[in-house]
Amino acid sequence: MFARKDLLGIRDLTADEITHLLDVAESFRDISQREIKKVPALRGRTVINLFFEPSTRTRTSFEIAAKRLSADTINISASSSSVVKGETLLDTARNLEAMAPDLLVIRHPSAGAPHMLARICRAGVINAGDGANEHPTQALLDALTIRQHKGRIAGLKVAIIGDILHSRVARSNAYLLTKLGAEVRLTGPGPLVPEAFGALTEGGLRLERNVERALEGADVIIVLRIQRERQDAAFFPSLREYAVYYGLNLKRLERTAPDSIVMHPGPINRGIEIASEVADGSRSLILDQVANGLAVRMAVLYLLLGGGVSSHGDETARPPVSAVADERRA
Repeated sequence: MFARKDLLGIRDLTADEITHLLDVAESFRDISQREIKKVPALRGRTVINLFFEPSTRTRTSFEIAAKRLSADTINISASSSSVVKGETLLDTARNLEAMAPDLLVIRHPSAGAPHMLARICRAGVINAGDGANEHPTQALLDALTIRQHKGRIAGLKVAIIGDILHSRVARSNAYLLTKLGAEVRLTGPGPLVPEAFGALTEGGLRLERNVERALEGADVIIVLRIQRERQDAAFFPSLREYAVYYGLNLKRLERTAPDSIVMHPGPINRGIEIASEVADGSRSLILDQVANGLAVRMAVLYLLLGGGVSSHGDETARPPVSAVADERRA
């Protein structure tokens, strides 16, 4: 079982915990296909989405996930909070904590911000992306997508291409995929794939300077966006040259396994890191990732808030996943 108060990153999770999260996410997938897309699992719970960076997919899917589990949801962005008046993140969190929410979902440009809140808050904390550190639910939805289409993760060859240095997605995926037995190859412009990344995991990870070699026989290709908002230096000559030497196009895709799949965490920059004919092609699972993001976030909310001892110490009955399945069948 997933006996944690917070979800702060993939690095500290065990392979069994990751697998359990993915199994529970599977049980929530079909809810989105129902006419009535709600189950009462989190009725009476309150979830606050606290986003200090722009987001479409992550913020929206956390909100929809909470509502489909019948939780009360409040959304707060930096522009509409007292942060613009000079209030610190800690003071913001303490004031929200005084209103007794059950869970805080936070995205913040500073690495470690969710960990800091988790130390002071009785409410559970979910990391929805902290700087260039981690993005755990993105890695989980990527793993769910891979498992659905490949039937497994162990033994797969996964190439992650792009701005590794600034990518929280790359870090979380490197941790998760190697824990579950995949071979992960990181590739991109030299300055964006520093040697230090070779020590991210205990095994199964390698840096590959040549994009073509990284793609050779790959079962899964995860393309990353150029994180221009985090770059304070010129890491490559121009976007045009990046597209020529590192962009995923049909010719490069031919080097991968015949049944390879293509993924991207979004938003995509068409014609730069990925060609439109690849992003919209038959091997692309970009929209599947979005759909699975909802199931994964429902699973995370459910496991953190679904029962046992709540963040405020009261005993509640944890509805088993089978009860959710029964609700779906009904």
